Amino acid sequence: DLCFLAADRLLSDLGWERNSISALIFISQTPDYRLPATACELQARLSLSSACAAFDVNLGCSGYTYGLWLAMTLAGQTPNGRVLLLVGDTISKTVDPSDRATATVFGDAGSATAIEADLAAPSAHFVFGSDGSGSRRLIIPEGCSRVDAELPESFGQRDRQKLFMDGPEIFNFTLRVVPQCVQEVCSKSGRTPDEIPLFLFHQANAFMLRHLAKKMKLDPAKVPLNIERFGNVSSASIPLLMVTSVADRVRGENIPVLMAGFGVGFSWCAAIIEFSKPRVVELID
Repeated sequence: DLCFLAADRLLSDLGWERNSISALIFISQTPDYRLPATACELQARLSLSSACAAFDVNLGCSGYTYGLWLAMTLAGQTPNGRVLLLVGDTISKTVDPSDRATATVFGDAGSATAIEADLAAPSAHFVFGSDGSGSRRLIIPEGCSRVDAELPESFGQRDRQKLFMDGPEIFNFTLRVVPQCVQEVCSKSGRTPDEIPLFLFHQANAFMLRHLAKKMKLDPAKVPLNIERFGNVSSASIPLLMVTSVADRVRGENIPVLMAGFGVGFSWCAAIIEFSKPRVVELID
């Protein structure tokens, strides 16, 4: 529902004909049903063409940057070159209210991004990674097909159908992986971190992000935060930053922006994309 509202407003604002969209990607860990794919439901609700490819992707914290790569790749290979990327989670449904490690942290949000192929656009650069050995550090152990997951000792007697997060391990993972990922994507783009005016990081934890920026020697003014207002909204945190904390700047300047998503999986993806005054619609609150 959150992604539908965002997409409906975005398409109206852009003036795109709905039958001109070639693909719809829905990225979420909280789909409407185990099956069918929520993307198929959204294709119908948004009145898109039956020739539109529609599919789900199960990703969380890194989902938006992965989604941009996937949508940009598809846009260059589809008939009309238009792809709708819908990313969001309702993580609040998965947390145990008595678990302070999660109940006081997570929020809900959905986003919509419209991408159109343009041969004259500057190149975008991506760096990916995954480490499944950390998969049990952020997990809902039961509710699907496997019921015998071996969990960390810190899981204790928690409800196995609720979200478990091993905060210290997530913190260590982030500080270990993200600086290297950022350096790699900067090198790939031919820039140094000093030449990047905005760093849009997944809003996992304010203390962690400040510590990360300090470790990477980034100007805090380049690393906006909005977690105090919205909490950790999982896969939608980066687009939520774009329509709130940096909306006016992104609308008004041609600038390279570094985005980095990291967390559940473990998985991570950093991207450098050169914006050219994109349309940024208002937040639906």
